[in-house]
Amino acid sequence: MPDSYRILLAGNPNVGKSTIFNALTGLKQHTGNWAGKTVDLAHGSFRQNGNHFLVQDLPGTYSILSDSPEEKIARDAICFSPTDLVLVIADATCLERNLNLILQIAELTPHTALCINLLDEAKRKSISINLTALQEHLGIPVIGISARQKKDIRRLKCFIEKQIRYPEQTSPVPIEYSNSVEKAITSISKSISGLPFQTFSQRFTAVKILEGNTLSGQLLDTFALTSAQRARIIFETEKIRNKLKEEGITPHQLQAELTAACGRTSCRIYANCSAQAPIPNNRSIRADQILTSRLFGIPIILGFLALLLWITIAGANYPSQLLMKFFSWLKPYLSQVLSVLHIPSAANSLFIDGIYYTAAWVTSVMLPPMMIFFPLFTLLEDLGYLPRLAFNLDRFFQKAGSCGKQALTMCMGLGCNAVGVTGCRIISSPRERLAAMITNCFMPCNGRFSLLITLSTIYIGSLCTNAFSSVAAAGFVLLLIVFGILITLLLTRLLTWMQHSAVKTPFTLELPPFRKPQITQTLIRSLLDRTLHILSRALRVSAPAGAVIWLLANQSINGTSLLHLCAGALDPFARLMGLDGMILLAFLLALPANEIVLPIILMGYLTGTQLMDTASITSLSTVLAENGWTVLTAVNVMLFSLLHFPCATTLWTIKKETGSLGWTALAFLIPSATAVVCCMLTTAIWNLCSFL
Repeated sequence: MPDSYRILLAGNPNVGKSTIFNALTGLKQHTGNWAGKTVDLAHGSFRQNGNHFLVQDLPGTYSILSDSPEEKIARDAICFSPTDLVLVIADATCLERNLNLILQIAELTPHTALCINLLDEAKRKSISINLTALQEHLGIPVIGISARQKKDIRRLKCFIEKQIRYPEQTSPVPIEYSNSVEKAITSISKSISGLPFQTFSQRFTAVKILEGNTLSGQLLDTFALTSAQRARIIFETEKIRNKLKEEGITPHQLQAELTAACGRTSCRIYANCSAQAPIPNNRSIRADQILTSRLFGIPIILGFLALLLWITIAGANYPSQLLMKFFSWLKPYLSQVLSVLHIPSAANSLFIDGIYYTAAWVTSVMLPPMMIFFPLFTLLEDLGYLPRLAFNLDRFFQKAGSCGKQALTMCMGLGCNAVGVTGCRIISSPRERLAAMITNCFMPCNGRFSLLITLSTIYIGSLCTNAFSSVAAAGFVLLLIVFGILITLLLTRLLTWMQHSAVKTPFTLELPPFRKPQITQTLIRSLLDRTLHILSRALRVSAPAGAVIWLLANQSINGTSLLHLCAGALDPFARLMGLDGMILLAFLLALPANEIVLPIILMGYLTGTQLMDTASITSLSTVLAENGWTVLTAVNVMLFSLLHFPCATTLWTIKKETGSLGWTALAFLIPSATAVVCCMLTTAIWNLCSFL
């Protein structure tokens, strides 16, 4: 918009940028108590005294000196886009570490201001920051807030308006480099002094040219230099680097000095502006010692997950049945409405028995578990437990050639594999990111939980008394998830080994403080932003799939429906996996949405022309048993569901993230082959044991 002012929100991960972004714009950008949530640019706007402000929330980054994906996004947005203000968000409880990024951005552009968030938490930890002294030492405007307080957000809006419309003369403090490096920077600054600097400063450009990374070429490209001018700058820079080498400063040592100098300046400023050191929170430290210990860390993870699954299984069955009964009750009335509208009977059946009933199935099996699982999972997220989970799993992923950040993307996959694939952007190494995308489908998404829970309840829960049936079912689903994690580690090791030429990057993960979850916001966000969003996407995909299934069931050749002809063709291969043709066909037809696997199987078994309601038959277990199901069949179906190819939405997301049809094809073939091999091995071992 021509009369708008543009603001960038920058800062370290987990300092509250997304929370401030939401408070300023009124939007619902995902927030949570762990680093790496924001992996792309989020856009919003607000008005203040008749002025329009555009706001961009940048990915969290610890530095703009390296080339990791999130740092490049943040750095390029600051360097190469017209910006009226870069508002750096800092955490008052760990300001010294945050100052590194603040100094770098202040050196990059004079249009910088600092917002210190979480002053309320700092006060509880007995941390006192002198904001006036901090502003004097940094040479940029500073404001302190607590983002959860509305009055502070109003103050922040006024602060932003003042800095843009009535800016103060700023003089950002320079990072204090060694004498040799300072002389080199000064020499390069003289060689580029005639260039028209606008978005970024002359000193920052000189530092980047001296450093010689990929950004230096991008910076020079913005000046439209002639070949002679560019050659002169490169020649003079090379002379300066050679002089540094003669003084014993190699390129590696130069990079170390640039990083160390920033840290020295940060320590000096923090020491002059912090009234007293923080007092450790003993309870938090003791909790971390338990939650991240080698002895208790993993068992606690499994315990939390088992509890979530048990609550989900025990609480979702009855609401699912009520929803299915409601949709079944509504079905004849909808059919009558279509008849009154003179819709042909074939089209009526297509809409009711195909599209409507498929959508009803998806809603019935997905909505209750998601309404239970997502709020509980979000509470753990807001509490700050997910980074501890990643910390515990890091050593296993290190052995597999990856890092603990993949554990975070696995957790995202528990809700939706497509979301997990998108979250892989927080992994810097290209090879580790690809491995994480391909293996993310081994975490059962909510669409597969319905099948796993149903079959586990029938075949595992029935082995126990009613009092312990849900516990046994939850325990078996937990074992399946653990098996999925083991397969993820195994294939991650294989994939990273195959890409042995790639450079492995170090893993850095911040353990945030424990925070009391905001129950109301958690419920709203988990129900609206997650549950309804995923449900609506599943309905958009599954409704057309219902029409296709109806057509296959209602078109026949020589008296046999196309559905059964296709199942018969697949049956010999399926038998090798301990399945049958109808089961395998159901998985293939359910590519758009995993939720409809079981209803397709039932429709085929009952020789129906529509998706069947399990509540309307005498017993689901009886129907399955009459069609040859055994415990082996159920186990193989659950294994295949756990390990098979991703849904269409996830595959499309992988295509968008990688930009490669080849990697997307591998993301389909590798899990499929894994599922086939595991089911064949299970069947062979079962048959061998039965023979013995």
